[in-house]
Amino acid sequence: MPLEIVPADVSDLHQVLENHARYWGERDLRALHQPVLVREFGATCLIARAEDGIRGYVIGFVTPDHTGYVHLIATRDDTRGTGLGRRLYTEFTDAARGQGAVRLKAITSVGNKGSIAFHRSLGFDARVEEDYDGPGRPMVVFTREL
Repeated sequence: MPLEIVPADVSDLHQVLENHARYWGERDLRALHQPVLVREFGATCLIARAEDGIRGYVIGFVTPDHTGYVHLIATRDDTRGTGLGRRLYTEFTDAARGQGAVRLKAITSVGNKGSIAFHRSLGFDARVEEDYDGPGRPMVVFTREL
């Protein structure tokens, strides 16, 4: 079975959470994996599935101001460096455009050098926004016009 990127469902989310460390390492981001996002924004929540399971996923949605917001994107530890993250972004972008998105946005912590480099390589502008995640909690905000 070749790799296919398809809309996610809640059972896919449960599989991802069962193997959380394969996607996120030591970072515990399970609380960000809300089933409501997959249920309500299914067309922009995508998984990359192959014979050996879910290799990567993106959870996102289009906001009322026509921004395709990527809430989470991850690839499994054995698929990093294969271009899958880029492919997931391409598929998300197409789905978001189909819903009227004119720009993309994502965020990460200021210490996440890998995410910062990845998003910059995709053409995103990156800026640190102080207090983005609450007082004293800056985040890197990525934006890119479509």
